[in-house]
Amino acid sequence: MVTSGEKWGFAPISGVKIMFMGEYQHALDSKGRLFIPVKLRDDLGERFIITRGLDQCLFVYPLSEWTRLEHKLKNLPLSKGEARAFVRFFFAGAIDCELDKQGRVLVPPYLRAYANIEREAVILGVSNRVEIWDQSTWEDYSSQVSANYAKLAEKMVDFGL
Repeated sequence: MVTSGEKWGFAPISGVKIMFMGEYQHALDSKGRLFIPVKLRDDLGERFIITRGLDQCLFVYPLSEWTRLEHKLKNLPLSKGEARAFVRFFFAGAIDCELDKQGRVLVPPYLRAYANIEREAVILGVSNRVEIWDQSTWEDYSSQVSANYAKLAEKMVDFGL
């Protein structure tokens, strides 16, 4: 499989196989299906996992990335209540999905309700995953973050960026 980095003419960083990026707007149809943009579909593959994300959005993982994450989460200590709660909520919300021939995925009602997605959605490429947001929730979140973007960038120095 060709990685996104190879498509753009640069070699991928060691260990990084997939790079999702970009922002796309699409509407769910009456059956709850959402069109996944071609640029994201290539690296997601035909089967992928959708689960509850953070900040009231959905996380979408290609199977390879899901497997890596699953191994990390399995190593969390069961004796810690917060770890058990997170793993339980995260995995209970997960569903194995496939694209139809038109490039759409059926987003189950319980996930649409969690992310408050009724019709208009924003699909984001975010490094190793795709996120699906309700459009108005994304607009609110995005405007809050953009107001503090410079301050956030300064804090990234603490992480070695």
